[in-house]
Amino acid sequence: MGVVTALVRSAFLVDAVYAESSRAYGITPQQGQLLCVLMPQPYGMSELGEMLGLSKSSLTGLVDRTVQRGLVRREPDPRDGRAVRVGLTEEGDRLAHEFYDETCRRVENLPSGLNANERDRLAALLARVVVDNKVPEVFTDPDA
Repeated sequence: MGVVTALVRSAFLVDAVYAESSRAYGITPQQGQLLCVLMPQPYGMSELGEMLGLSKSSLTGLVDRTVQRGLVRREPDPRDGRAVRVGLTEEGDRLAHEFYDETCRRVENLPSGLNANERDRLAALLARVVVDNKVPEVFTDPDA
């Protein structure tokens, strides 16, 4: 299998795990992604749009639906009175951590056929691809 096929198929594999975890928690994969992004801190809408790769209207709809579920809240941006930031509610924080832990556990099992050295090498190579391509931190390292 070539690098293109391997990368594309592995992306589908991780997406499937993400979707499975989302279903288990009664949220959409996009809501799961949003919750994970917001775990460290609230973000402004433009920052979220860049991180998640969503247009303004798509992000607004996602945030609206997640607000309705009581998982996130809009709050004033202390640096700009016209702007809002999106942060986790108490329920959203609890769900985000549970979802994050479960999704990490499921993804961690994907390369279970590799030994420790192979896993370390895979992690190093994938990290380099991610860094070289300036992928936003939409999912942080569980060991960080």
